Amino acid sequence: MAKILVVDDEQSIRHTLRDILEYEKYEVDEAKDGEEGLKKVTSEHYDLVLCDIKMPKMDGMELLERAMEAGIESQFIMISAHATIETAVDATKKGAFDFIEKPPDLNRLLLTVRNALDKSTLVNETKTLRKKVARKYDMVGESEAILQVKEAIEKVAPTEARVLITGPNGTGKELVARWLHEKSARSGSPLIEVNCAAIPAELIESELFGHEKGSFTSAVKQRIGKFEQANGGTLFLDEIGDMSLSAQAKVLRALQEHKITRVGGDKDIKVDVRILAATNKNLREMIAENQFREDLYHRLSVIVIKVPALKDRKEDIPLLVDRFLEDVANEYGTAKKSMSAAGIRKLQEHSWSGNIRELRNVVERLVIMGAQEITEEDVVKYTEISQ
Repeated sequence: MAKILVVDDEQSIRHTLRDILEYEKYEVDEAKDGEEGLKKVTSEHYDLVLCDIKMPKMDGMELLERAMEAGIESQFIMISAHATIETAVDATKKGAFDFIEKPPDLNRLLLTVRNALDKSTLVNETKTLRKKVARKYDMVGESEAILQVKEAIEKVAPTEARVLITGPNGTGKELVARWLHEKSARSGSPLIEVNCAAIPAELIESELFGHEKGSFTSAVKQRIGKFEQANGGTLFLDEIGDMSLSAQAKVLRALQEHKITRVGGDKDIKVDVRILAATNKNLREMIAENQFREDLYHRLSVIVIKVPALKDRKEDIPLLVDRFLEDVANEYGTAKKSMSAAGIRKLQEHSWSGNIRELRNVVERLVIMGAQEITEEDVVKYTEISQ
């Protein structure tokens, strides 16, 4: 049930609005002036505040401003018998959902209330979704190795520096890229990911730069490439070591000149893109073998962040296991299982060639197959980890 606060210095108005809203099955509270209203919105949660503007002690506009400054997430509908266009505009600029004249038309009032509550619900759902997304991409661990990665992200993210993220498969290089984007000034713009290893060499240029209709046999229409899609945001080139030399040359040009040309086109297109790249390969060895361009390597590696293998941060395994136990329980809609200290130690003895990804899969298997408290015997029985 939605909870609504009515703030008005006229008792008759408060009671009338209460009767109307309670008839519509809303929970209603009252405040006789702005000061009382401010105390209530800062101490309790309201989905909506119906607020008069002209009141003693503290008027409605000041209450609105103070509530917005305090980060109150309630929707505000301002009400006044002395309505002007300027007042309405000022109220919405300060954060009000809408403005209604006194005496309010009943149908208009209820429609505005429903719309404001719909927005409140949407805001709350968006916050919940963002928390879930943030949790999904959280970097779990307190080891020295992972703390160094987190510190590097904090320093580098606000800059425009290109970053090369290195480390074995399954260590979470894509998480580093995501946090570099989320903590940057470009976070409001898209993060576009390209897995260079998953795209055939003959198609990588079309994927990155787009193509014009008819530029090759299957080009039946114009296509916008990843560089253009990421304009104003961040382009994450995952597994950059698998990119063809031809595509490397074009990426280098795009970095140098901040413009690209679609396959089959002759028009230069300006792009504003921050490049993040990742690889599990030794690019310096590839340079020596003429498999990777040295000039591109130096362009990409303004900052290098090395993500540690799990075997180099085994002290983080208890934290990771606890997080995965909770995540799997949430996914399956079951009670969270626990793992014995001996079971944790057995996991810490493993080499983890598949790193975090392998550990996540092992924990999921143990949740499915193991006891309510997963034991060392369960770890040995249901995984490839030996005695």
